[in-house]
Amino acid sequence: MAAQLIPQVLANAATTFVDSIKLSSVSEEVRHGRQVVIKRRQIYGDQLADLANLYFRMSNIPIRFWSKAEDWKRWEEKCFQMLNGDRFRVYPSGAKTVWTDKLPGESLWEHMNRRTLTRQMLETAGREFFRAHQFCSDEFGGHWSHGDATMTNVIYDEKTGQARLIDFEIVHHKSLPATVRHADDLLVFLLDILAIVPSRQWLSFALCFLNAYEDADVIAQLENQVAVPSGLAWIWWGVRTSFKNPAKVKRRLAKLQDITVNLGRYRSIAAERTRQSRRASISCQEMSPGMPRASSRTLAISDKARAASPGMPRRLPTKR
Repeated sequence: MAAQLIPQVLANAATTFVDSIKLSSVSEEVRHGRQVVIKRRQIYGDQLADLANLYFRMSNIPIRFWSKAEDWKRWEEKCFQMLNGDRFRVYPSGAKTVWTDKLPGESLWEHMNRRTLTRQMLETAGREFFRAHQFCSDEFGGHWSHGDATMTNVIYDEKTGQARLIDFEIVHHKSLPATVRHADDLLVFLLDILAIVPSRQWLSFALCFLNAYEDADVIAQLENQVAVPSGLAWIWWGVRTSFKNPAKVKRRLAKLQDITVNLGRYRSIAAERTRQSRRASISCQEMSPGMPRASSRTLAISDKARAASPGMPRRLPTKR
């Protein structure tokens, strides 16, 4: 009982600690006729960021919060504009505040917990991650990465079928190669699936997401980053997996590692299943459904049924 109780106590304490680290408040209002989201750095946000970064350094976790509000504000606005500026705006604001248009839709985290998550949503998310990873960033001196790519930070609009990334308070260490940073983004997203999605669905969902992400080098790198950490780093890992059963998560991680190694084989299996589910029967026609050809068996049977009697021919004898 003690062995079961201690991990739960640690999990509860860690959850309370993480929940207390709310660097920014978030609210919504209407501005100039547009629904906007207002993020404002808390009074003690900078100090909390320093505290969290100390933990990340001690645990050898290669991410960090933006310690200074002005740096966070600049990064948040720049990333939002870069990824979502095609349709949505960032507005001028104060020194510690960011105003952006509210993106339509809901987070994939909400869909997952409501059991409305679909393969289409995951495929769209995979394509959006790939698109976002193609942008270049002065901060990294190379390709951009998110740093906190959880499902809560992926908004899906069902009307347009578009997924978009939000929330840029955490950033990877710039010393990491782009493939490592990109693989970490994929892993953080997949950890939500591993922790929450039921057994009958999680594997196919993970495969849908990875299939839509087109960089084979990043997926290969993912193989090296799926190990469960130890020591202080486990607390953050627990946060990433919602402190779900570690044994279950570990088993699923082993399966995920197998996917990254044999993704080509998994793709072939999935493609074959799709073909089997869509394979036409021998009685199907190439024309519109229900419209048989003039030479088809269906039309012949129909003509026979319309005849005066089963023995009467369809055409009168030819007179000579």
